[in-house]
Amino acid sequence: MLKTLRADFRIIFDRDPAARNWLEVMFCYPGLQALLFHRLAHWLYCIGLPLIPRLISHLSRFITGIEIHPGATIGQGVFIDHGMGVVIGETAIVGDFCLIYQGVTLGGTGKESGKRHPTLGENVVVGAGAKVLGNLQIGNNVRIGAGSVVLRDVPSNCTVVGVPGRILYRSGVKVNPLEHGSLPDSEAVVIRTLLDRIETLEQQMESLQQERVLMVEQIPVAAGSSTSKGQYQTLTTQEGNNLSCRIKNRAIQEFLDGSGI
Repeated sequence: MLKTLRADFRIIFDRDPAARNWLEVMFCYPGLQALLFHRLAHWLYCIGLPLIPRLISHLSRFITGIEIHPGATIGQGVFIDHGMGVVIGETAIVGDFCLIYQGVTLGGTGKESGKRHPTLGENVVVGAGAKVLGNLQIGNNVRIGAGSVVLRDVPSNCTVVGVPGRILYRSGVKVNPLEHGSLPDSEAVVIRTLLDRIETLEQQMESLQQERVLMVEQIPVAAGSSTSKGQYQTLTTQEGNNLSCRIKNRAIQEFLDGSGI
């Protein structure tokens, strides 16, 4: 227990440049205070003491604005930055050295019993306002962007952004957990790709129309035909089918797969 509390205290200095001295951290960091309350409440909860653990959790929520159910399992070195509005459910498991920002919900779905809250691996970063809902498995070194809603399991070494959360693989890329500005914008990438495809199809259409005009002009008018010289003859070719684009774009496919579409 003492080792865990020491890790909770030291991680703040590693991840928050505003932390200047230990007195300031002890009395002015609600994330640390909420964890201290939770460690006590969780121990009492595990030994089967009724009511008291929930009262401690409720008191902690009143003081810090952070609600952690006594049944939740939280590893060492977890940093809840700012923390207002954070909700961690009863069966949630938070791995070591996770970073959780304000407004995060690690919640359940429905009224099922048993394990109904997410499990976070080690070194997971959950951005402000993100929601991770259900009995999900979030791998190690995962970064969840601010405002994302995660409804499916996420493998290790990935970044998740958007609503619903889209999985973007970043294996082998070491990133600073505090650099939220480096998160990719999957919507912008897909929209840009679609616009490029539309432009390419328009160019192909224009080229085919020019070829069609040249072909029609070169077709001789049959003798005795009622078609005048200035009129075009009807072509029976299936140009619409020839214009079908079968290019598999990786960015679009990952966008649709990540959204569950």
